[in-house]
Amino acid sequence: MPEHGPANRQSLALGLLGVFCFSLTLPATRLAVIDLDPAFVGLGRAVVAGSLAALALWSAKAPIPAGKQWLRLGTTALGVVIGFPLLSALAMKSVPAAHGAIIVGLIPLFTALFGAWLARERPGLIYWLSTLVGSAAIIAFSFEAGAGTFQTADLLLLGSVIAAGFGYAEGARLSKEIGAWQTISWALLLSAPVLLPPVVMLAPANMLAVSWASLLGFAYVSIVSMYLAFFAWYKGLSMGGIARVGQLQLLQPFLTLAGAAIILGESIEASQIIAAVIVLCCVAAGRKSLAVATAVIQKH
Repeated sequence: MPEHGPANRQSLALGLLGVFCFSLTLPATRLAVIDLDPAFVGLGRAVVAGSLAALALWSAKAPIPAGKQWLRLGTTALGVVIGFPLLSALAMKSVPAAHGAIIVGLIPLFTALFGAWLARERPGLIYWLSTLVGSAAIIAFSFEAGAGTFQTADLLLLGSVIAAGFGYAEGARLSKEIGAWQTISWALLLSAPVLLPPVVMLAPANMLAVSWASLLGFAYVSIVSMYLAFFAWYKGLSMGGIARVGQLQLLQPFLTLAGAAIILGESIEASQIIAAVIVLCCVAAGRKSLAVATAVIQKH
């Protein structure tokens, strides 16, 4: 795709919309887990979104996926329907959203990594060096924030980042075959029968006793983060490329920090800003290296 033109601008606009929606996921999750079980939030959001997906697929009479597409939908669901939501919700019970924003800043790196693997690209030395430096910055920040120890939440967040990176990359590839909103819809519908029993068991005995703030946070992560945001995100990735549009997610840590300050009243510390900037520079260098490597492969 040309660097300029209506199609490229549309893919970037869709990508930005998706990033903005995703950036409020951690603050909203932090609100949700005030009164709701983290596992219920992480899994229940997919059940709510799955009901919307079923209605959308039925009303649009969407074609049913075939063959190996079901397996790929399953692996996509493991990443973005189960892995990231569950692990990040568990982490948000014990650390601020601003803390999580820094570690989640590694998602673009893992998205590029899985995109390169699935697309059989060969990242260069600069890419791997920038990955190591960025990871070291994240480890140092987590170590410092944990008063000299790593918190369980840090490991949960790292796992959620890896899950999201894979789910974004595979989902973007699948979107080229069956469509963006269809990909996330079928992934949600495929997951619903597995998730419904534990969600029912984890549901609060009295939903009326749950605060409006927790309900609002749960509604956001269920309707926007888990479903509608993927309409724009997968469409942008499939139109403009995983590497190019995925780079927009560099903005997410900063947007999440701002969201945590505005919505939750969390303070933003200098160490958080420094860590976010380091990750931003490392991911930018890695993506630049990836783009150069891709260009060389295509030339030859």
